[in-house]
Amino acid sequence: MLTQDDIKQKLGIFAADFIKQDMFIGLGTGSTVYYLLRELGKRKKDGLHFTAVCTSVQTQNILKEEDIAFVTLDDVEKLQLAIDGADEVDINGNLIKGGGGALLQEKIVESNADELIIIVDEKKNVETLGAFPLPVEVIRFGWKQVQQKIENRYNIKVALRTKDGKPFITDHQHFILDCYFNSIPNPAQLNTDLHLLPGVVETGLFTGMATQIVTGYSNGNIAVRDL
Repeated sequence: MLTQDDIKQKLGIFAADFIKQDMFIGLGTGSTVYYLLRELGKRKKDGLHFTAVCTSVQTQNILKEEDIAFVTLDDVEKLQLAIDGADEVDINGNLIKGGGGALLQEKIVESNADELIIIVDEKKNVETLGAFPLPVEVIRFGWKQVQQKIENRYNIKVALRTKDGKPFITDHQHFILDCYFNSIPNPAQLNTDLHLLPGVVETGLFTGMATQIVTGYSNGNIAVRDL
């Protein structure tokens, strides 16, 4: 049986096959995508050429280590493909993302890709979203009021994300509120409702965006689900 890291590495290598010569691609963030980025470094040395747009500073730093050039989203007309991980994937292909804190830039980049391929281990597949706390990115001014509104409206716990005892700061200098819904039966509606709260920048609900879910299993199998 494979370990979780083994599954992620296998997924990263598998996902690299989706990237063809001279493609314009969006590259996600996180522990599974990490292995994809390392594999792309090897393939670049073997002659694979592509133009990459990153979803985070973390991804940019790994590409620099692999000597892979990248551009901003404003430098390209469109992306043919984006590949990323997820914290949860429901039976309809809706996602919770943002466990790593890059949800804003991930959603901007991936909404501008013709295809979005999500690579996850089997534990990320769920029937209904919500066991994983939903990240909501907010501006720093008045964040407590946003927290209180979400808590009161949905009767849930909402926690300010911290790191090393201080508020976690996103790449775009915002805070993240982790919202413990437990169950999200209608993610599209919740995404819309949360966006109506002043101070909310983005939510970790990615609805109707993924075109394929690639799942790695501990027995070594990889399954591709088209949406």
